Amino acid sequence: MIRTDALDRLPVRHAVPGLLSALGDRGAAVLHAPPGTGKTTLVPLALAGLIGQGDRHRVLVAEPRRMAVRAAARRMAWLLGQDVGDEVGFSVRGERRVGPRTRVEVVTTGVLLQRLQRDPELPGVDTVLLDECHERHLDADTALAFLMDVRSALRPELRLVAASATTDAGTWAALLAGPDGTGPVPVVRSEGQGHGVETHHAPPPSGVRPAHGTWVDPALLRHVAATVRLALARHEGDVLCFLPGTGEIARTAGMLDGVAAEVLQLHGRAPAAVQDAVLRGGSGRRVVLATSVAESSLTVPGVRVVVDSGLAREPRVDHARGLGSLATVPVSAAAAAQRAGRAGREAPGTVYRCWQTADDARRPAYPSPEIAIADLTSFALRAACWGDPGASGLSLPDAPPPGAMVAARSVLTAIGAVDAEGRATPRGERMSRIGVHPRLARALLDAAPRLGARRTSELVALLGEEPPREYGDDLAAAWRAARRGGDAYSARWSAETRRLAAALAGGNDAAAAREPGRPGRGEGGAGDGRRGGGTGGAAGGAAALGDDAAAGLVAALAFPERVARARGERSFLMVSGTGAELGETSALRGVPWLAVAVADRPASAASARVRLAAAVDEESARAAAGHLRTEAEEVHWEDGDVVARRVERLGAVELAARPLKNADRGLVRQALLEGLRREGPDLLLWTREARGLRDRLAFLHRVVGAPWPDVSDEALLARADDWLEPELSRAGRRSDLGRVSAGEALRRLLPWATGEAARLDELAPERIEVPSGSRVRVDYGGEQPVLAVKVQELFGLRETPRVAGAPVLVHLLSPAGRPAAVTADLGSFWREGYRAVRAELRGRYPRHPWPEDPSTAEPTRHTKARQSRLTGGS
Repeated sequence: MIRTDALDRLPVRHAVPGLLSALGDRGAAVLHAPPGTGKTTLVPLALAGLIGQGDRHRVLVAEPRRMAVRAAARRMAWLLGQDVGDEVGFSVRGERRVGPRTRVEVVTTGVLLQRLQRDPELPGVDTVLLDECHERHLDADTALAFLMDVRSALRPELRLVAASATTDAGTWAALLAGPDGTGPVPVVRSEGQGHGVETHHAPPPSGVRPAHGTWVDPALLRHVAATVRLALARHEGDVLCFLPGTGEIARTAGMLDGVAAEVLQLHGRAPAAVQDAVLRGGSGRRVVLATSVAESSLTVPGVRVVVDSGLAREPRVDHARGLGSLATVPVSAAAAAQRAGRAGREAPGTVYRCWQTADDARRPAYPSPEIAIADLTSFALRAACWGDPGASGLSLPDAPPPGAMVAARSVLTAIGAVDAEGRATPRGERMSRIGVHPRLARALLDAAPRLGARRTSELVALLGEEPPREYGDDLAAAWRAARRGGDAYSARWSAETRRLAAALAGGNDAAAAREPGRPGRGEGGAGDGRRGGGTGGAAGGAAALGDDAAAGLVAALAFPERVARARGERSFLMVSGTGAELGETSALRGVPWLAVAVADRPASAASARVRLAAAVDEESARAAAGHLRTEAEEVHWEDGDVVARRVERLGAVELAARPLKNADRGLVRQALLEGLRREGPDLLLWTREARGLRDRLAFLHRVVGAPWPDVSDEALLARADDWLEPELSRAGRRSDLGRVSAGEALRRLLPWATGEAARLDELAPERIEVPSGSRVRVDYGGEQPVLAVKVQELFGLRETPRVAGAPVLVHLLSPAGRPAAVTADLGSFWREGYRAVRAELRGRYPRHPWPEDPSTAEPTRHTKARQSRLTGGS
């Protein structure tokens, strides 16, 4: 019995005639329907001809989440008065409920992609409805692009609907237009917001710190919990509270202890029974704490109030290190509208937004498209199998970032999924059909011959369906916990294990889902690796490795660049070059090698945090990461000298090294240059004359300029080829550099080609002859050349000596050689400064001449008596 009264209350029914007309004219359309109008449930029934007067069609509805798939199928079956599996069915990974009469099948976008790649024509399907396009999930974007290709090349009659709850319908309309030049497809709009929603802003108290990484200020969670209590006191009905992640959900649930309502936790990993209980409704009041899975595609019965923390989680990928992490970000305006709409789906509702009113304008309009921020390895393999390795010909809303595609191609090449040109190999085609990340597909295919199909499938299922945190960070221990069963995770893991085992055997999802029994429960199951049991796979191979070694092998095969060697009890170095740290209580502390399955590296952290890993032996590590093994001569500057070794490495991890006696001369030369760059030209032999020459050249470069060379440390190192050859090519160690005459080498930089080199002594003489006949050294080490000479030796000199046209700075010394005065204008000094010097020093040095007029006196190097003997005879 069709529930006509419920269907008549859905506002989207008024848009159905327009949608059918648009599909009849163009074969594609965009449906814009606000939350709560019934686009997910009524429209597919109308497209299939199950309600109304339309022709019968087979409709495929693609939803981004498994929870939404089950909820939508259940709701549509209820509207028809049927059970799921009759005229409305669903398929998710590892579970399918359809029958011979099924006309509407709800699937995840991942399942849709698998079907498209197995058979692009989608035989028997008349219409595909892609729901919640605005959420910008990568699988949905990819499915849309593939479907556009199918309509263009294979099945122009295939009808396509993109359904969005936000105001970006024009973008989708232009995208669905295709290359035929007919312009955007029609946009069919459903009026009405369901029931009204009253918005209140409930900002937290001052001092709440912004979220970063996965950290959320506990003060914000306390405020959210207080707002939930307020909502329960002020309003009727259930409360739906949005939080960024499962950790925040658990902590907030603890803060709501004692409220007069049942507190439920809804997220992607929640047990199916909990999900069903939330979506069925209850007899008493409820508080549902949910992640963004509850934003769209499903109705939570009884909800009249939404409390929105204002936060969401987005993935972040460090493509250079192959590590992912989650970032807590402000929820977009579009997602906030979706969340608010949950309160008004069944009756007028209220939303409390835990942020300032002014923050509304600062929020991003839409969520970040997943293609811009996610790991693209699976996408790149799908594109390669589709025949477009670079994805350049796909009708995508946003092009994939080039750097992310390069990183993805690197992974796919390493695991043999694509060839050098990026085309999918037969192995890559098989990996794509398995329905897991290519890394996990590689581990499944390569480990099965040694471990057996069942044990390998169990471990890969653990990596694909990441176990609860309470299982710990030891993959082998988590494996044993999953085998024991008794919780919701174990049931999901068992189903995925059966599916993977069937995929290995060449079966399909349906066969896997029907496989009886539960794996891994001792006798009759996968066996216990510690006892040497095992089924399937290579004879004897499955029995040869215990649980710990098997877990390490599979994790290493899936994530070879995360194989890590210990450098302390809890500290490891991954072959990617990134450090990794175990938790203080980890049971894996002290193992020599680790295969890291799950890790994240916060932006501010130097090392990654290990979330899930397994001990692995060196042989398995070498085998799994063999494509990263190198053996080469390494010559570098270390601890103040040249170190030459032949080194075997696994990525950044050094495996073995032995000294090199006859290292490559080019590498030695580069190491010496590196030493010079680190420690400077002082590694060379600098005599007094060499330093003086350098000072003179520096002076000329500063005063005259070209062609006199720059002899600063930076310039000398940059031109090492010009002035340190052939000495540099002959040297092999630090001590050899210490014997290189810097002065002789420096002369190679003089401007010989222009002839200016011959003027060095003219422009910047090493010594200047003063009136006494002495040749006094000029110090060019400062900003101005300095001539340090006794006062008596300059008598009679009226002009300051000059070099390269610049006056020297004269340091006038006492007879004892101590500074008496400094001047750059000798004539002025004789007139004005000399008297004070004479008055101070002539009593101290009476044996030396102190004439009244030094500008006309005879210069001397000697005392008065000796000067008299030299000039007057004996």
